Amino acid sequence: MLTADLASVRRRGDELRLVAVDARTRARVEALAHAYEAVARDAVGAAREDVEARLREIVVPAAERRLAGAVLKLVRDGCVFEEANAEDATALRRDLFRRVSAARRAGPFDRAALVEAVARERDLPAAALERALFGDRAGAQRLLSVDAPPPAHLAAGFELAQAQAVLLRAVKVTATVRARDAATYRHLFRRLKFLRLLPTIAPLPDGGYRLEIDGPFSLFQAVTRYGLQLGLALPAIAACDTWTLEADVLWGAERRAARFHLEGASPPPISPTPPSAPSDLEAFIAAFEKLASPWRVDRDPAVLDLPGVGLCVPDLAFERTLDGRAVRVYLEVLGFWSREAVWRRIDLVRAGLPHRILFAASRDLRVSEELLDDAATASLYVFTRVLGARAVLARLDALAV
Repeated sequence: MLTADLASVRRRGDELRLVAVDARTRARVEALAHAYEAVARDAVGAAREDVEARLREIVVPAAERRLAGAVLKLVRDGCVFEEANAEDATALRRDLFRRVSAARRAGPFDRAALVEAVARERDLPAAALERALFGDRAGAQRLLSVDAPPPAHLAAGFELAQAQAVLLRAVKVTATVRARDAATYRHLFRRLKFLRLLPTIAPLPDGGYRLEIDGPFSLFQAVTRYGLQLGLALPAIAACDTWTLEADVLWGAERRAARFHLEGASPPPISPTPPSAPSDLEAFIAAFEKLASPWRVDRDPAVLDLPGVGLCVPDLAFERTLDGRAVRVYLEVLGFWSREAVWRRIDLVRAGLPHRILFAASRDLRVSEELLDDAATASLYVFTRVLGARAVLARLDALAV
């Protein structure tokens, strides 16, 4: 993702607008991307510092430095370098330097022979051992592959990439979205949840939805702490047939308040990547399935709509057969969001949400499971650090009755 300083924007008063990406600019972006990707692909296997040196050899006019920097950042994001192993590198240096010190005390020594001996002990070629000595330094990490989008795709999505950079400075986002396909809405709502954003979703009279997007703990009032998540959510918003976005941002070195507007009338050329479940939810699913209970996990449950009241976007659903009837219970993980999120869900239940559902909230939110004791089809599970598979199973069984 681009950083905010690489976005080309103009400010007029309190309004912030992207500099339009015309056909000429788009063609230049594609040409730069092609040049940078060619250099990167040719440098696979080289150390990061060597890769960067080769990329810097591409000369661009002074007037294009911001544009070139933005394109280079997007290409860099697709470069996969080997992971640093600080512990191994430190241990290897300590071992080798200790042997060198001992050899020097004994008299003249052959460094190459010593390195070769240590490499043999570790079943490594001498050249590989030399690289591993400083493998914990970023500049020494080798480029393993280049997974950047094709230059034409990068150019087509360049304006959206700049908008994502602006949203890194966002304080609050309000969007209206319309789509012909219900699956597009489900993708968007789940994307927001997987990014740990807390949307208030209201249906529009003429179709579509209005989204007011907040984050965990409701800390958007004066900070941009969740700007990265907002930026990552933008492609899912832009995948709708028509959409508008208004964002309050803190822009510039002085972080002056500004209003940012963006809209689109058709899906972007590049489809958004389907979101994967957060690692903590995946860990819970794995633990739950090991229990070998009669419940089957559905990772793709429907969005629950209570007209006139609001929407609920479950993370999972659980299904089983009990006394000859199919039973389905939904699970929404509120995690560490906010007490307000819990109260919203309680309001949904009391307004008549016609589904069996289990809400899970962190103990840090200081809410009581007794809040839903009087609900026949809903329950609140307060967990300490992680979701407990057996605790969830017990509550599913209670709701199934």
